[in-house]
Amino acid sequence: MADALVTLNAVRDAAARIAGIAVRTPLVHTPFPGVAGNVWLKAESLQPIGAFKIRGAANKILQLTPDERRRGVITYSSGNHAQGVAYAARAVGTKAVIVMPSNAPAIKRAATLALGAEVVDVGPASSERLAKAEELVRAHSYVVVPPYDDIDIIAGQATCGLEIAEALPEVDLVLAPVSGGGLLSGVAAAVKQLCPRVKVVGVEPELAGDTAESFRKGSVVEWPAELTTRTIADGLRTQSVGKRNFAHIQAFVDDVVTVTEGEIRSAMRAIVSTARLVPEPSGAVAAAALLFHAGQLPAYQKAVAVVSGGNVAPELLARVLTEVDL
Repeated sequence: MADALVTLNAVRDAAARIAGIAVRTPLVHTPFPGVAGNVWLKAESLQPIGAFKIRGAANKILQLTPDERRRGVITYSSGNHAQGVAYAARAVGTKAVIVMPSNAPAIKRAATLALGAEVVDVGPASSERLAKAEELVRAHSYVVVPPYDDIDIIAGQATCGLEIAEALPEVDLVLAPVSGGGLLSGVAAAVKQLCPRVKVVGVEPELAGDTAESFRKGSVVEWPAELTTRTIADGLRTQSVGKRNFAHIQAFVDDVVTVTEGEIRSAMRAIVSTARLVPEPSGAVAAAALLFHAGQLPAYQKAVAVVSGGNVAPELLARVLTEVDL
């Protein structure tokens, strides 16, 4: 599938295309106590929608034809991609319909509605979201903006990796969260094509570890929704990695590791106290790997962990911050 992989030229084109919508987020030097080497956090929580998803959504929507914009767009998302699509659709003046799971965080649902999107609720399974979106496409001819399994989405997310490599050329380890695989596949494609020596590692909750299992097995494995929905990391509950994303992961990713729920919560506290950034649980998993799984990671001098988003409910953040590390 080498001819189906995103190219560096496509990533650079995406970066130029989305420059007026997504922002170039900073690398925040973060000296975590007890962590060897130098660590930077890629603060995607500082995007206009509070998450990296705006990159891929904007890259896809900005390429729509006038006829496609008149028809409107649709996607299926637990929240951050929903906001990315709603934000980009509003920027080009097209309708956005979002199919969301019933267990999506209220803060993400409210933000999506505030951006002018129409929200359609379904059950918690990612398969239910996809089925409903397909039904609505048949009825209304909406244009689908997939959350991850799409070459334009991957190229858009890859701009995050492009920025990392450009801002810190001497980086030797990059870690990114993985669920459907849009961010990890894109970041890895950009980083590896610019700097082949850099190690790229995906990080996933062990309660939703389908990609880690897929990586070990060498083929895509699907987990049932009753398993993946157990994790606090609501943005990482997808039941299987996308096929295009997995092809990129096989080509460019060195390993996929998993972290526990307690480690995710501890990493959230460490990010707030050390970097003064606010991560959602999904945004803390890469840092959790650095904090608790150093023995599973390649040796490094300079590492970057992507904080993929910061859209966390205030009450959840308050509970996490007041817990005590064991």
